[in-house]
Amino acid sequence: MRLLLVLLVALFSAVAVVPATASEPLQDANVTLLSLKVNGKGEALLTYRRADGRLRRVLAWGAINARAPSADVPQVRFRWDYAGGWGKYRNGKYWRSFTNRCRPYDGPPLPMLVAACKAPDGTYWTVQAWQRRLPLLGFDPWLPHHTNWEFHVAHFSGELPRLELYPNWTYDGRWQGVFGRYSYLGQPVFGYGSTAKGVPKDRYGRNLYIDTLNSAYGAGWRRESGILTHRGTGTFCHSFVPQRPFAGYPSQQMRPAAAGERHRVTVGGPGVTPVVQAEVAGLTEADQGRDGEFNSVFDQVMAGDRICAGER
Repeated sequence: MRLLLVLLVALFSAVAVVPATASEPLQDANVTLLSLKVNGKGEALLTYRRADGRLRRVLAWGAINARAPSADVPQVRFRWDYAGGWGKYRNGKYWRSFTNRCRPYDGPPLPMLVAACKAPDGTYWTVQAWQRRLPLLGFDPWLPHHTNWEFHVAHFSGELPRLELYPNWTYDGRWQGVFGRYSYLGQPVFGYGSTAKGVPKDRYGRNLYIDTLNSAYGAGWRRESGILTHRGTGTFCHSFVPQRPFAGYPSQQMRPAAAGERHRVTVGGPGVTPVVQAEVAGLTEADQGRDGEFNSVFDQVMAGDRICAGER
């Protein structure tokens, strides 16, 4: 097992067997001393200490990889027992007899990796820590949950989700943008509905989070936006343009266009696959003559996406 002792976040809300997904925020924020164990029955045992000092032992089981989007068949989901075995076995001390058969991780590199195991059946269990809830448009955090580290568990085998990311000149070369496609095993990743704020209504939908490095927002990485992959194609696009802050933000003054030295996209995996990430360099004056090249890639990657047609 690969283990780093860092601050994390986990979503564990009740002492019971409760279904959940890997790529959603959990309840306990900024936990420490996490350990990951895996047995030969397809279970993982996660141990961590909450911010209030309480130790928790949590079982996860019941899912691997992901299904292709379907309006009729639900996405795969973990089941969780937040009581260390009481919810599943009516044995609150089950964790004491949990036989750890975790082998060293030899799977693909993953961003934000905290702990990883290779199970006896050759599948992988991983834990990633992610600050998913940072405010958008480069604002400094002002609410406690903005800086929370979330704790994401994955169970997978074979190929990872594929996140393609490309640079682009948009709106007749006036602004910079990025576009791309999110897929898994050759199938696009998307959901079948969302709220007015862009929150997926099903467990197939995924939000991508776009960060910009050393931009008009300031030094370092800053959160620019969070957007949905598009239905039917798994594609997405974004332009770095001046924007008005959202209702409830500390200021309503127009935010500047914030293309940076580099741009990064992070997204939760479909089903219970890992969080993945991609980066591209920002464009410079030397790239002004490459619009035709970018448009050629855009036409191939974004085929069938009508939403992004105006940002070609």
